[in-house]
Amino acid sequence: VQLQASGGGLVQAGGSLRLSCVYSGRTSTRYVGWFRHTPGKEREFVSVVEWRSGYTYYADSVKGRFTISNDKAENTVYLQMNSLKPEDTAVYYCAASRPGTITSQTRRLESYAFWGQGTQVTVSS
Repeated sequence: VQLQASGGGLVQAGGSLRLSCVYSGRTSTRYVGWFRHTPGKEREFVSVVEWRSGYTYYADSVKGRFTISNDKAENTVYLQMNSLKPEDTAVYYCAASRPGTITSQTRRLESYAFWGQGTQVTVSS
């Protein structure tokens, strides 16, 4: 399984970016999540989508501003980020869940077996 994240960049506060995560490989996954990491902090859950149903869940810090979606034909998960704030600055990672992961576990780092390489998002004030 490979995950390729892209779409990061530099944007002013209030702006928007759309991150993409292309999933490839023979092993199917139930959930694809986005996490972010800033130096000195633990990697933080951002959002998750269930591949088949389209069920989504968001961290409180991004709810109402970020939207996760998946395109099954393209094997791609998107994270549309609007109304960006300087505190959203981080390296963003997409990840595919381990077999057997259930919904209540999807905010945990250890629920994910495969990780993309990360894409930097910088929001200037």
